[in-house]
Amino acid sequence: MSDIAIKVENLSKIYKLYDKPIDRMRESLSITKKKYSKEHYALNDISFEIRKGETIGIIGTNGSGKSTLLKMITGVLTPSAGKIEVNGKIAALLELGAGFNPEYTGLENIYLNGTMMGYTREEMQGKVRLITDFADIGEFINQPVKTYSSGMFARLAFAVAINVEPEILIVDEALSVGDVRFQIKCMDKMKQMMEGGTTVLFVSHDTNAIRRLCMKAIWINNGAIRDIGEVNRVADEYLDFLKCGEVVNESRDIQKKKNEIKPFIHGDNIAEIVSFSVFDKFGNEVDEIRLDEYLKISVTYDVYDENIERPVLGIALKSIDNDNICGLNTLLDKASIPWKYGRNSFGIEYPYGLRAIGGKYYFDSALFEETATVAIHYVSMIKNITIISDYIGEGRYIIPHVWRGNL
Repeated sequence: MSDIAIKVENLSKIYKLYDKPIDRMRESLSITKKKYSKEHYALNDISFEIRKGETIGIIGTNGSGKSTLLKMITGVLTPSAGKIEVNGKIAALLELGAGFNPEYTGLENIYLNGTMMGYTREEMQGKVRLITDFADIGEFINQPVKTYSSGMFARLAFAVAINVEPEILIVDEALSVGDVRFQIKCMDKMKQMMEGGTTVLFVSHDTNAIRRLCMKAIWINNGAIRDIGEVNRVADEYLDFLKCGEVVNESRDIQKKKNEIKPFIHGDNIAEIVSFSVFDKFGNEVDEIRLDEYLKISVTYDVYDENIERPVLGIALKSIDNDNICGLNTLLDKASIPWKYGRNSFGIEYPYGLRAIGGKYYFDSALFEETATVAIHYVSMIKNITIISDYIGEGRYIIPHVWRGNL
């Protein structure tokens, strides 16, 4: 028996876009089959598999194709190409109440939705009490849905979707329904379903909610899968993308070539940085490291003029969107660096790690005169570094801390 809940293969959804409404009619009546439309790919040749019991977050900007994907999985939309295999009954919270008949009572709509999911009336009778208790809208359950407030409508729709024992639950930005107590009840129920083996697809712009609830994430961008994998890594890549519009990805080979140390040759400048290397606790040169892991940096520089008193070495960690995370220099820390004609090196240790949240960062490095005001040699983006972090906090940094009672 297959353990695949959802399998998507080479899936595409194409819409025809027309400049003018009449162009649609012209195209349909054209004897020469002349096209008056342009093709827009809402989804373009995507493939993935979701195993039973997995909770998968789907992230991406507005218009990236997330909702289109969910609607095709649930059968609301038909693919233009490719195929979808679904193994199990689906309950979907795409647009709360989609499929409800406003003329029917709440109770009648419960049975209607059950029929749409393939349950008999007798099977639904055993679920009605659970649904009505969960929705908690009292006697309104026997009134036409068109008389409901938006809050009551949402409560009933959510109650129906998550109390029909689906094998696959799809949620699209639909957790902010009702009051706080009802939201807590909805979240508790969803967690029970996840722990009970229900496969969940969860779409949200709240990446922290995705991190809290999901095992893996799928990042869709412009109709294509940009990344898929462990939730924190994918979420970090996505947030870096939002900060700067493109993810900086310098290959290790390029970085290694950049840091190759050439023989000392006298130059016309006062001094210059020739190498910047990051090492882990085992002495291995790295370009990714956990946020709390020890690392050290070695800076190699060539000095051509020894007549500089109390020179300064500076190192700055910056985020991918150029935010200055932490800038340090030997002047502020009252340290002296070697300054002899020829090749020199000096470094810094971070015993408790860089402590910044996960994502891509880079280092700047510079040599200054004694006030650290005039740069003798400044190198921007001398080294890229990826910080790896579990979801253990929010913001820019994880400050070392201990929770205690009775303080």
